Amino acid sequence: MARKKSKANYFTSETEEYIKKYNTSTDQEYRNKIFTDHIYLPFYKLAENIIHTFKFYYTDVDQIEDLKHEIVAVLLEEKIMKFDPDNGAKAYSYFGTIVKRWLINYNNKNYKRLKQIGSFSDIEESYEEYKDTHSPKAISLSTFLDSFIDNMYDKLDELFVKENEKQIADAVLTIFRTRNDLDIFKKKALYIYIREMTDCETPHLTKVISTIKEEFYLKYQKLYDLGLIHNKRL
Repeated sequence: MARKKSKANYFTSETEEYIKKYNTSTDQEYRNKIFTDHIYLPFYKLAENIIHTFKFYYTDVDQIEDLKHEIVAVLLEEKIMKFDPDNGAKAYSYFGTIVKRWLINYNNKNYKRLKQIGSFSDIEESYEEYKDTHSPKAISLSTFLDSFIDNMYDKLDELFVKENEKQIADAVLTIFRTRNDLDIFKKKALYIYIREMTDCETPHLTKVISTIKEEFYLKYQKLYDLGLIHNKRL
């Protein structure tokens, strides 16, 4: 029997109800009180949990504490009003995906200064710049996969219209990103693990994985044909 998925105790169904109340109220004083008493802490803890779980430590702020507050501000000022429960999304998964994607983009801006090659456009520009006078330097499969994950997050809205599909894709990409810490290697076990993370049905999972797989091979083959990646076999 699959283990039952636990929910973060700081972000509950009650939190979601208060978010709905916040979004439907026109009384700013009431909204401020709801946010202060019932939404701020779940947003703060969500940011804290994702930062430390995925080690988003490349920041341009003095302390991680400042980054948490910046994320809460982004959720309040730009994202909270966009939450629509009628789309089938749960607040915890919805805002968790937003925070993770925001942190990936934020983290990469700071990390790219330390990376030799940061994105597919960087790889291709490097090839075009040096192909006439130098031998282009191939990248490792691991570097390619990291760039692929970043690129997929940038295209998430383009590739997947439904919220549940975005959440499944986020779960799959999360496994790719944390692959070095993963103790699960069998395909069936990974499918079960992702289904527990997302509460999705197998056909939905298969559809999302097929889309990600197609994107992966298109980009991989292009770089392989240019001689910019080490491995032919995956």
